[in-house]
Amino acid sequence: MQETWRWFGPKDPISLKKIAQAGATGIVTSLHEVAVGECWQVADIQARKDLIEEDGLNWAVVENLPLHNDIKLRKGNFKELLENYCQSLINLGQCGVKTVCYNFMPVVDWTRTNLDYRLNNDARALRFEMSDFVAYDVYILKRKNAEESYTDLQLDNAAKRFVVMTDEEKSLLEKNIIAGLPGGEGSYNREDIRAAIEEFIALGEAQYRENLFQFLRDVVPTAEQAGIELCIHPDDPPFSLFGLPRVVSTEDDAAALLAAAPSKSNGLTMCAGSYGARGDNDLVRMIRRFSDRIYFVHLRNVKREEDGSFYESEHLDGDNDMIGIMSALLDEEDRRSKEGGAVIPMRPDHGHLLADELDQPGTNPGYSYAGRMKSLAELRGALHALEAVRK
Repeated sequence: MQETWRWFGPKDPISLKKIAQAGATGIVTSLHEVAVGECWQVADIQARKDLIEEDGLNWAVVENLPLHNDIKLRKGNFKELLENYCQSLINLGQCGVKTVCYNFMPVVDWTRTNLDYRLNNDARALRFEMSDFVAYDVYILKRKNAEESYTDLQLDNAAKRFVVMTDEEKSLLEKNIIAGLPGGEGSYNREDIRAAIEEFIALGEAQYRENLFQFLRDVVPTAEQAGIELCIHPDDPPFSLFGLPRVVSTEDDAAALLAAAPSKSNGLTMCAGSYGARGDNDLVRMIRRFSDRIYFVHLRNVKREEDGSFYESEHLDGDNDMIGIMSALLDEEDRRSKEGGAVIPMRPDHGHLLADELDQPGTNPGYSYAGRMKSLAELRGALHALEAVRK
């Protein structure tokens, strides 16, 4: 597998030189400065690609080419936005950037309640705490009919949690949750969030799924012409939040998506951390079932808890069978190599905050340098061991 690294562009505190020193050969990035819905221009794509190549790296994957909410809702000027999206794919293909990761999560992108969860070794991880999330939805956001989205036990736990929350904890919780919304903090207030949520809830899961399938029918022909491999990222976490429809959370969801547009340009991002936050997703089985349509891999591990809470654990020590996952992916690479196919780009998804970085401001949550370098080294060692056994 190609070892890649998520880079947030020229403003990222982690430089391309540092990434090269960590041993990665590919960059996973986006044109973060371009507003959602606008077309990515050839000159901007090529300039970013040239910048990456100056340090001996290649732009392996676009993560992500974001979808405007009007495309997801199929309202307003969504046809014009789709034209911009298709032209962006054409322009990326023209520049030789051929793998594009995107997601179809409504309102919230990724969601965690704690971005600074203290582990036993004093490192920091990302965590999703169900009782905190429910408390936010019911008692802070005060979403209409929020109680209907949860079990009696979840509501009871949330009530107990909210009673002992300090004002500072409530403020931090809201800040952490809003961090996963497009644009992040400062782009939304509670009224905006409630309105956006209600609009998507009104669609219902069946219609929202159909909107995703229609999006694929709209863009896959262009992706085919441009030589682009689209690979959708699963919901993170892979279950409903705020009562919203979630349509890329399970093996059945992935199968339906691939069947809706049966093209080699319609594929998956196998995010082990996202799919793996559900105990009923068998990741090794999913990889073997969908192997020829997996174009990008996030290797991340989690420790799941009974109520749906989880935290991001060591990459080789969690509830996901990381060795089994990598072995299944290597089997697919062996198959592709016999047909002249390319390797699969993978990146260590998130990393713990370690050592001196604990006191350094400006680190993107989950994207520390030392934590990801440690994770990449561990994954590299495991991959080399697996490859040696196969020879």
